[in-house]
Amino acid sequence: MKTSIATRASAAVGIAAIGLLGLSACGGSMDEGSEGSGAEQSQEAGGMEEGGSSEEAMDEGSSEEGMEEGSSGGSMDLVGAGCEAYAEQVPEGDGSVEGMAQDPVATAASNNPMLTTLTSAVSGELNPDVDLVDTLNGDEFTVIAPVDDAFEAVPEEDLSALAEDSDMLTDVLTYHVIPGQLSPDEIVGEHETVQGDTVTIEGEGEDMMFDDAGLVCGGVTTSNATVYMVDSVLMPQM
Repeated sequence: MKTSIATRASAAVGIAAIGLLGLSACGGSMDEGSEGSGAEQSQEAGGMEEGGSSEEAMDEGSSEEGMEEGSSGGSMDLVGAGCEAYAEQVPEGDGSVEGMAQDPVATAASNNPMLTTLTSAVSGELNPDVDLVDTLNGDEFTVIAPVDDAFEAVPEEDLSALAEDSDMLTDVLTYHVIPGQLSPDEIVGEHETVQGDTVTIEGEGEDMMFDDAGLVCGGVTTSNATVYMVDSVLMPQM
């Protein structure tokens, strides 16, 4: 912080003369010196006041910047009835809101204990011919991410058939991916997916629906994507 520096001037006192005239002259010089000191004190006080104003301005700027950084971190944009439960289940670490923000989306999802089945599906574990990790990590996307409970609701025979058909599995997974990052204020509407069909998002706030899937928690940001966790697996038109 810059501080105003008062310029100090030294008042030259004339050589004292003998007599009342000389004393008067000395008295005048002292008065001038006193006035100079007062001016200096005034300048110093002014400098301190200016410094205080600058410091206050910096403090206010820092506070505003902190608020803006907090907003851009994603946590302020979360929407969904399940966000509180998510925060309680994963309060910190790589799978938390703050942790996911540090990694690209496929990596971030792999650290989230609510997305283990989706992670195995996109990473080649479910079917070695379907590995979308590099694709998902390589560009900006909006990812509709079914939580583990959503996959558990799918009949086992249907899930097994899906896992064995690499083309169908790829279609289903890429239907959950929209090019570009869409915030909660932008997500409502019809959007073409990477698979090619259109997904429809309707409603507001925690009542948003992604086709027939309900929102669990959305607006979770990663380093390259925005994630909306949902309670059902979406199916494209086949």
